[in-house]
Amino acid sequence: MSIFEQTRFDDFVAAMAGTSLVDQWESHVAKVGGKVFLLLSTDKGDRRITFKCSEDSFELLSTLDGVEQAPYFAKRKWVSVAESAELSATEVEAYVNRSYELVAAGLTRKARQELGIGG
Repeated sequence: MSIFEQTRFDDFVAAMAGTSLVDQWESHVAKVGGKVFLLLSTDKGDRRITFKCSEDSFELLSTLDGVEQAPYFAKRKWVSVAESAELSATEVEAYVNRSYELVAAGLTRKARQELGIGG
């Protein structure tokens, strides 16, 4: 089962401190401290996940087949990854973890402490 399937997506997100799941923007959305870090959507029958990444990762990922700059999010370094993209499940999950870390780092120290987020 891959993170592109809602059950695996939900389980993966639930294992991260301070997360919540909502359905909005025609997507299944994961948030940390109320801030979006991951989306699962279906576009023309193609399952995709969308997440924030570092500038270097954004440049690299944007060159791969099955990966696009995320509409409405690209200027903030977000990518949209198709299930068929040239990335292994392990690589995708590592990028999702990094997205969580990037977004969580933007929360106040107090908010991170209240949510049980280390670091």
